[in-house]
Amino acid sequence: MPQPMEFWFTAGSTYTYLTVNRLEAAAADAGVAFSMRPFNLGLLFREAGYWPFPEGAAKTAYMWRDIARRAARQGLQPRLPAPYPAPDVALANRIALVMIAEGRGMEWLKSSYREWFENGHAPGTDTAVERGLRALGADPAAVLARANAPETQAAFDAATAEARRLGVFGSPMLRVREELFWGDDRLEDALAEARRD
Repeated sequence: MPQPMEFWFTAGSTYTYLTVNRLEAAAADAGVAFSMRPFNLGLLFREAGYWPFPEGAAKTAYMWRDIARRAARQGLQPRLPAPYPAPDVALANRIALVMIAEGRGMEWLKSSYREWFENGHAPGTDTAVERGLRALGADPAAVLARANAPETQAAFDAATAEARRLGVFGSPMLRVREELFWGDDRLEDALAEARRD
């Protein structure tokens, strides 16, 4: 029987856009169950004194072109470059915690990324939250109240502490058994590990 897989992510990760749009189908085809684990990657970057895609860097320009190529192969049509970095990713991640508890975590992530990569509204902004939640038929005020509750913040902090302990350093990152797989291009490797006897 395949091992379960953990999907560690931040809603402000550019490459996670690709994974969000193919993870469910790929996992279902492989017969692998996965759980969603949002965490505060920005905090871990700050602790490390590191930022992966600085404005104006050749690496950043490459990242946008790379995502555009890979998105096209998936039949996606993002408008790139998208606003980056997003100003309030932590809120988008806490909303993910709320929606995961309702069994709608992937729906929220897909909606949030549509707003960001297709409509130009960065995650966590008022417009992105309002439009992203209403697209799911959710009440933005009610979801925001839960996302901003102390217990949700505590759960988010605990998840970030666990990510730090496990050595999770990027998004998307997939964990199977004790193995970590970083990046959208490692999804198939993670699924193969989950199916390994």
